[in-house]
Amino acid sequence: MGKQYEIGAILQRDTYPTLRQTIARAMSWGPMGSLGVQRRNRPNETIWALRDVSFEISSGEAVGVIGGNGAGKSTLLKILSRITDPSEGYAEIHGRVGSLLEVGTGFHAELTGRENIYLNGAVLGMRRVEVERKFDEIVAFAELERFIDTSVKHYSSGMFMRLAFAVAAHLDTEVVLVDEVLAVGDAVFQKKCLGKMGDVAKKGRTVLFVSHSMGAIKKLCSRAMLFRNGNLVIDDDPGVAVERYLSAGVTDERTIVWDAPDAPRTQEMILRAIRIVDKDGRVSSTLSTSEPIVVELEYDLLVPARGMRIHIKLLTHDGIDIFSSSDLLAWVDSDSRPPGHYLSKCVIPGHLLNIGTYILSVGADIPRYKELLEEREYLRFVISELRDNPMGFASPGPKGIVNPMLDWSVHRIV
Repeated sequence: MGKQYEIGAILQRDTYPTLRQTIARAMSWGPMGSLGVQRRNRPNETIWALRDVSFEISSGEAVGVIGGNGAGKSTLLKILSRITDPSEGYAEIHGRVGSLLEVGTGFHAELTGRENIYLNGAVLGMRRVEVERKFDEIVAFAELERFIDTSVKHYSSGMFMRLAFAVAAHLDTEVVLVDEVLAVGDAVFQKKCLGKMGDVAKKGRTVLFVSHSMGAIKKLCSRAMLFRNGNLVIDDDPGVAVERYLSAGVTDERTIVWDAPDAPRTQEMILRAIRIVDKDGRVSSTLSTSEPIVVELEYDLLVPARGMRIHIKLLTHDGIDIFSSSDLLAWVDSDSRPPGHYLSKCVIPGHLLNIGTYILSVGADIPRYKELLEEREYLRFVISELRDNPMGFASPGPKGIVNPMLDWSVHRIV
């Protein structure tokens, strides 16, 4: 199965172009472009969003779909939900399909929440009596009892999300397709949704779950498929697929220094180097749980940027987020950061991380405005030494991701 899209499609000449269309074309194409000469003579470009994808999913399986942006995950779900047709091959599904691909897919803004529940049920092939049987449960899950008879165009994005997810998860379809849409809700609602997805999978319904949360994939799914550039790279145990996904493009070196042509760059900035060093600034061969770890980020800022930040995220080897941090508060000047060569340092204190393997992700943005450098995983490092055992006796080491030095006290009462 495959799906091909046309990009840079030829725009046809309007018989009677409006003044606004003429001005827009003149500004974007130039004088000749406004007549359609250059654009019509260029061949259309095409891209395969999916290519040569083949798999089978048995009834009752919960399958995760993972991959980077543009890997083809959402295109796959749109084909399976019949929103778009494949360019080659076919998709065969047995049973009714309930899908939650985008917030409010299949909802009508002018209808109330109550009416949209029945409408969505009808679209999914449910009889009215089936929807009525689930109605109270859907409304209770969405926590929208007071607003169920209000037009959904007045809902906030969070309210819209709650209702959309509740309908998709509670109606009795044999197949459930869920794209990465849970980020709209708050943390409590996300946890509630993941719990519901776990219940759905346990009841024998077939679930195809797209997510960037590797922890959710490993918890909910019995199998995971990794996509890359439109191709199915691996179809295996979730742990194997997640490890393969996270290790792609990640180096085990403690430092990366890019030559100018190869450096990650945008119009606003160029990432020059990432280093993980010890407290003395040395790239050490071993890292200890008790010693600080310093992350150095070297970059060029090409334009003035007010409120910009370069940020890191630390993950476990299997993709669980540990923490994220940025240098935003370290730049105390209220004015924009001027163009220049910068070095940002972040100190991870000793007695925080446990023995284990960690992945470092780096990105840059202006919060709530613009992404300056796409966040991605770059480095993997290992903390291999436990030096906080003052008694010297044999110990298997503490459990968990973190290993904090907590303040204990002991008093003999009698």
